[in-house]
Amino acid sequence: MSNALITGFPGFLAKNIIKELRLQKAFSSIYVLVLPVQVDKAKEMIAEIYKDEIPNQQIIIVEGDITEPNAGLKNETLNMLREKVEYIWHLAAIYDLAVPKDIAWKVNVHGTDMFNKVVVQFPNLKRYIYFSTAYVAGKREGKLLETELIRPDGFKNYYEETKYEAELLVEQLKESVPVTIIRPGIVRGNSVTGETIKFDGPYFFINMITNLKWLPVLPYLGKSHSFINVVPSDYITQASIYSCFSEDALSKTLHLTDPKPYPVEEVYRAFVKEITGKYPKGRIPLFLAKASVSLYLVRKLLQVEKETLDYLTWDASFDTTVADSILKKGNITCPDFIESIPSMIGFYNGHKDDKLYHIQIK
Repeated sequence: MSNALITGFPGFLAKNIIKELRLQKAFSSIYVLVLPVQVDKAKEMIAEIYKDEIPNQQIIIVEGDITEPNAGLKNETLNMLREKVEYIWHLAAIYDLAVPKDIAWKVNVHGTDMFNKVVVQFPNLKRYIYFSTAYVAGKREGKLLETELIRPDGFKNYYEETKYEAELLVEQLKESVPVTIIRPGIVRGNSVTGETIKFDGPYFFINMITNLKWLPVLPYLGKSHSFINVVPSDYITQASIYSCFSEDALSKTLHLTDPKPYPVEEVYRAFVKEITGKYPKGRIPLFLAKASVSLYLVRKLLQVEKETLDYLTWDASFDTTVADSILKKGNITCPDFIESIPSMIGFYNGHKDDKLYHIQIK
């Protein structure tokens, strides 16, 4: 049986992917590249995963750092991995929309460049799965294709910019390495259980609504005709694993986005109703909302990153032709967002007072 190397552990997506790979008995051993400062957390997560009591499916920590030469691996460790590993998953990145440029560049761009130099050393490599983001499109609007990687006129934040630059680096490997690039939409918790390990992305709106639900009514934020593309973690898990072993996905880039996204206002309306029991009424001009969250004290009070509001009026759609053609063979489809909002809010309400789930607002 094959072995895999996965970065980005103990992150939420990496954890879910490993749990599902174990259920599918895909690999004998899964090596996880873990920063030295996160080893204890990784051990705790592995112990939690091992509760599934699936035999002969090892998870082995190898300490390293993607921003260092040879990913910070000792020579003997790297030689062992070269010999044993046939599948590599690269999920390690800074995903924060408010991340400063220097940190985002070091991890997302420099880190991917350094890790690519490791990947090409594996003689038995069958697939290199790289996790990008659908938002490499930056400020481009209209219909966005999986088959294009076009430099936009600008980006909404440094997360988008550095993930675009990183994907360019991986794209260049397609001629010499068996690559599949995954571009997820905005990732939320499990569609059935609502489970997540951090409240970011769409959860910033949930934070805001929860912190303002004492008001008699909550208004809409501006007037939006845009759609929001949010996908559950279980869909990303199932779709990426299927793509890893699909010959059809070789040298392809896949939008793992919702092929039937909802308008921003419809999602906001559903959030407000689920959290407050009432529908939103009236509108506050978007420029006033942005001006408010530009103030640190307001952001901290509402637990919202100001960059989140940039997506309310971004008018773009993600074409999923390539992903759909591959995933339909595995009967994998994206769950409906609105239908699973109750489980999403239920999990949030059960953990909203736990600071470990919340992002530090800057």
